[in-house]
Amino acid sequence: MTPLTNPDPNGDYPAAVERIVQMFETLSPASVEQLAAIYTPHARFKDPFNDVRGLPAIQHIFAHMFTALEAPRFVVTRRIQDGNHCFLAWEFRFRFRRFDTHTAQCILGGSHLQLAPDGRILDHRDYWDAAEELYEKLPLLGGLMRWLKRRANA
Repeated sequence: MTPLTNPDPNGDYPAAVERIVQMFETLSPASVEQLAAIYTPHARFKDPFNDVRGLPAIQHIFAHMFTALEAPRFVVTRRIQDGNHCFLAWEFRFRFRRFDTHTAQCILGGSHLQLAPDGRILDHRDYWDAAEELYEKLPLLGGLMRWLKRRANA
């Protein structure tokens, strides 16, 4: 995939957002090397565990996702666009490799994307609740997290 070179002259970037969604929904270990099609070379990526700059660091995060998890994939459920800003609501589906790999997991989250004039991502910020969406699903730690949550709400 090549970057979009001429987004909509009105600045709406619809074709760029469509390409980004398609890339995320079809991401595979082999396609991680093609992320230059949707990220600028010095893009920033931030989520609850990472805050990195540059395409190689972003590629490393997505490559690690495929080694750490079984069958990870994104399903974009909604997109909101305003000029060169876009918000994607998504489901991240996977199974844990180290634990019960038969149980499918789903994390609900969203990504705020700021796009460059060529339609590629300049800044990518993921929002999701690591405690509720991840830690509570882990053996042992999940029980502790649920107990802490009950105590905090008491």
